Amino acid sequence: MFSDNKKGRDYGSTTDFSRNQNKISEGTKIVGDVISEGGFRIEGTIEGTFKTTGKVVVGTSGFIKGTLECSDADFEGKFSGTLNVSNTLSLKPTAHIEGEVTVGKLAVEPGANFNASCSMKGSVKSLGKSGEQKSSQSQTAQGQGKSA
Repeated sequence: MFSDNKKGRDYGSTTDFSRNQNKISEGTKIVGDVISEGGFRIEGTIEGTFKTTGKVVVGTSGFIKGTLECSDADFEGKFSGTLNVSNTLSLKPTAHIEGEVTVGKLAVEPGANFNASCSMKGSVKSLGKSGEQKSSQSQTAQGQGKSA
């Protein structure tokens, strides 16, 4: 009846913040810095620096002005400033993005307004490095084939 078996009831030791989603409703305005480990759905306005390790979804009435750093982002609303998305940035037809953008991957649907300088990090460098490794491996394999 009262066992020490606590499987499935470990409430505080390791919290998975990636499942938590915060919501900033329409009509709400936050000015300042926001730092979180959970995801966000934004229908209101944020002005300042916004950092999260989770996913950010900006609805059609949402607006972010300042700096946003997150893992993934889906935009239906507006953004102005510096945007740093480590994985995928998805822009829906109602999205309006201005500023400087750094992404891992970019998906833009027809109708989205994307007036930004954009750089994609990681993919060009890793392709170049793997290409160099492949070419040196193929040279080694060819050299072994000729001497055998």
